[in-house]
This record gives sequence, structure tokens and C-alpha cells, in this order.
Amino acid sequence: MIARRWHGRIPVDKADEYLRLMKEVGLADYRSTEGNRGAWCLHRRDGDVVHVEMFTLWQDLDAIRRFAGDALTKAKYYDFDPGFLLELEPEVTHFEVIEG
Repeated sequence: MIARRWHGRIPVDKADEYLRLMKEVGLADYRSTEGNRGAWCLHRRDGDVVHVEMFTLWQDLDAIRRFAGDALTKAKYYDFDPGFLLELEPEVTHFEVIEG
């Protein structure tokens, strides 16, 4: 199993709307992809910025390709992201998962 982590930063005054979109659009997209084993939206406030982490689990690299395309480490963005994010981080991080 592989974990995939994406990070973004948004202004605190846009956080409620962005988190709603991530719940309704982002999480639904992740979870509807064959081979997805779970998806969570983590967030925390740090002053006037909210950090958002999308943490997902995947069966294998082929499942990630079905979601993100062949450029496995390239971040996937939605049409609404540029209106919220302070920057579009270009890459995600993958981790091997030990199941117990």
C-alpha cells in the first residue's frame, strides 16, 4: 500500500469554503478512484493561514495513476484551487505503508 500526501496553504478567511469544496469534490474524487483505500483532509490554523493536507492511501502505483496520471509525483489541482491557494505546490510525497 502507498500513502500520498499533498500540502497547501490558504488564507484563514477562505478556509471554510475551501474545506467544504475539498470535502464535496476532492474527497469524493479520491474515494471514487479504483484502488483508493481511504482519503482524509487534515487542516490546522497557523496565524492567518490554514494548512491543508490531503492524506490518501492507495492499493498500488497503478491506482495512483488512475487518479493523478502518469506523472506520479505531480500534484493534481482542481479548477477552484487557484482562487484559494497561496501557491500551487508542484509535487506530492509518497510513502510506503507497513500494514499491521
